[in-house]
Amino acid sequence: MKKKSLFLAAAVLLLAACSSNPKKKVAASGAAGGLSGEVQISGAFALYPMAVRWVEEFKKLHPDVRFDVSGGGAGKGMTDVLAGVVDIGMVSRELYPEEVAKGALGFATVKDAVIPTINVANPDLEALLRIGLKRDVAKQLWDEKIKTWGEALGTGSKTPVHVFTRSDACGAAETFAAWLGVKQENLKATAVFGDPGLADAVRKDRVGIGYNNISYAYDQSSKKPFEGLAIIPLDVNGNGQVDPEERFYETSEALIAAINDGKYPSPPARDLYLVTNGKPTKPEVIAFLKYVLAEGQQYAGETGYIGLSKEKLESEINKVEP
Repeated sequence: MKKKSLFLAAAVLLLAACSSNPKKKVAASGAAGGLSGEVQISGAFALYPMAVRWVEEFKKLHPDVRFDVSGGGAGKGMTDVLAGVVDIGMVSRELYPEEVAKGALGFATVKDAVIPTINVANPDLEALLRIGLKRDVAKQLWDEKIKTWGEALGTGSKTPVHVFTRSDACGAAETFAAWLGVKQENLKATAVFGDPGLADAVRKDRVGIGYNNISYAYDQSSKKPFEGLAIIPLDVNGNGQVDPEERFYETSEALIAAINDGKYPSPPARDLYLVTNGKPTKPEVIAFLKYVLAEGQQYAGETGYIGLSKEKLESEINKVEP
């Protein structure tokens, strides 16, 4: 009888253990509570690769939530979210007061930077890497006042310079323009649509110069600039040369570390935002935003972005709560 009681007790304990473990697994997988629905996201090319990674990882936890993610530029993302076309807009610049007045609520998610890019076959590449790009020279380049690389570098080079900018309303152009002290519409150059398009235009033009977000200038597998592209170092202190402390462009990892240390100016470094029209109410949208601002931060570095500080993340999470 005693043996039978012990057996029954053991069986009860085993049954309890077996019934509790699946619940834990379901909760960990995100299927608990039956989270489902659809989340539509559009906007900044700058944030697109990061958003895709977040979606991939989030769906491993919540497989019944469907996503539609598309680029198109920060302007499109803001227009779409305020019009109710999408649930979340990707915006790679600060929100304008008039957008906030219309209901735009921005959540800073990661940090990125816009960097000047040139063709790796540029005949003046060696001088460019040694002298770098001063802010006032960049301003003249995008004002079409400089016609040769010799003028830009202060050398005798007669090599012509072809300047490119973005044709779409975007955070990258707005941020780069802010570094120059102007607006995107003040940038005079051959206009190309999208981050990928601008990078491709520079790759195809031996004397071209443009600007790109980190994830479109660097291959995230090798951490090196994409084939055909080179990065022009910024002469931040304006002394006419790239000092050792200003040399951090060889890999995206070195550049990200420099941005974290404040060695790369802001702008053109800046926060990237996910934007909703007012406080989100859809459970799947709320869950996704909370994931991005918590567990999702672990993927920032390996995707070519910079995670935010714990204090800033806590502040952003508080904005998600109803």
